[in-house]
Amino acid sequence: MPLSFTGPAVALPALREALGGGPVALNWVTNAFMLSFGATLMAAGALADVHGRRRVFLWGVAVVGASALALAGVRGPGAILVFDGLRAVQGLGAAAALAAGTAALAQVFEDAQRMRAFSCVGTAFGVGLALGPLMSGWLLEHGGWRAVVLSVAGVALAAWALGWRCLPESRNPQAQGLDRGGALAFTVALALLTWAVLQAPERGWSDVGTLLPLAGAALAALVFVRVELACAHSMLDLSLFRLPRFVGVQLLAAAPAYAFVVLLVLLPVRFIGVEGMSPMEAGWRMLLLSLPMLVVPLLAGWLTRWCSAALLCLLGLLLCAAGLLWLGHCPPGSALAQMAGPLLLIGAGMGLPWGLMDGMAVSVVPRERAGMATGIFSTVRVAGEGIALAVVGAGLAALLAQELAGQQGALAADPRSLARAAQLLVTGDRQSAQALLGDMPLPALLQAYGRAFSCLLGWLAGMTVVTAVSVFAFLRTGQHAPHA
Repeated sequence: MPLSFTGPAVALPALREALGGGPVALNWVTNAFMLSFGATLMAAGALADVHGRRRVFLWGVAVVGASALALAGVRGPGAILVFDGLRAVQGLGAAAALAAGTAALAQVFEDAQRMRAFSCVGTAFGVGLALGPLMSGWLLEHGGWRAVVLSVAGVALAAWALGWRCLPESRNPQAQGLDRGGALAFTVALALLTWAVLQAPERGWSDVGTLLPLAGAALAALVFVRVELACAHSMLDLSLFRLPRFVGVQLLAAAPAYAFVVLLVLLPVRFIGVEGMSPMEAGWRMLLLSLPMLVVPLLAGWLTRWCSAALLCLLGLLLCAAGLLWLGHCPPGSALAQMAGPLLLIGAGMGLPWGLMDGMAVSVVPRERAGMATGIFSTVRVAGEGIALAVVGAGLAALLAQELAGQQGALAADPRSLARAAQLLVTGDRQSAQALLGDMPLPALLQAYGRAFSCLLGWLAGMTVVTAVSVFAFLRTGQHAPHA
């Protein structure tokens, strides 16, 4: 799954050249996957509880692999739209595989063993995050973008074979089926919110094309809450939010979205599309960001013998925030040695809570409701990542437009041109942005980009600090609350 996420991000400039499409369509390469993934996780968890976790896992992995094969065959007019649609299908399969697979795992282990087992899950994700960008860069240079998407099919085949042979079947005997009304309302709300945020940089926040989807998202969210309160067997048990520890885990689930995951998309675009690095050069730098994920999640599970999970999560998020601030002082063109420290610190900081989150997600509800627990937790995490990508991308575009206005006085009276150039830069299309900005020298363009990127990282660091304190407070309070 991390490979499905990071691979297309590294290949985004190549996809733009091969398939065409404007900034919004290219943003959907990542967001279509994240949106369908996040919007269907809770429904997938409910289906796994009813129909069998092994069965749903195998179907999900099969969909991931088949959609990867289809992505490699995309070509012709409107190719980028077809590609985006297939990425949404791939997200559906990933949701089924993750929700069912983690729920099945929760049935096999208990207590401390469960925490350590889920630390291994975090490490497995770390392997994908650490090696994914580097492998994708190598595949991109030697086989093109099709080799990148086909690599997912190979991993999916291996996962399916192991699942078929080794994964035990399990169900929740009290499960009542899928809450269709809740699933539909939640999906509509998330889709409209993401669409509005992606449209905002081009249309503006006051444009009817942005306001209508926002209003629709708010209405769908209200419908979702009403449906869940009225449904006897709801997809989301809202009473769980009365438990402080449960709330703390959901806040923790959202933290990686803006503290770590957005960098997996923004940095490859910056390195390859804006700074002009080769995919392999960018891959080596991304490896530094994700390398700690290979060991730190396992270390976190080991440290819980002496330190509370609340303290480890607080420490990890604060280290991550410090790394974001440090990275903000690395302008475009910085040497690898200059960026190594902050990238490693961000990865190490995020690795501490990353190794604990999955195990904590299933520890706050009864064992038989593990499907719902992992569905809720994963939905918050993945939906938060999709929304964060859209919001952070829009924020970077707005900051870039302001910086470009200061650099390019002649175009200061033409905000639409500045906004368009900023969007092109966010998707890594530096040549088109330069053509739109006329005579702006490349050093001035890079300087504006560096200042905007630094300001963005400062905001992200501040959000991470607030989240760290909030998570610590909720988890500490929950230690004295009755268990669910």
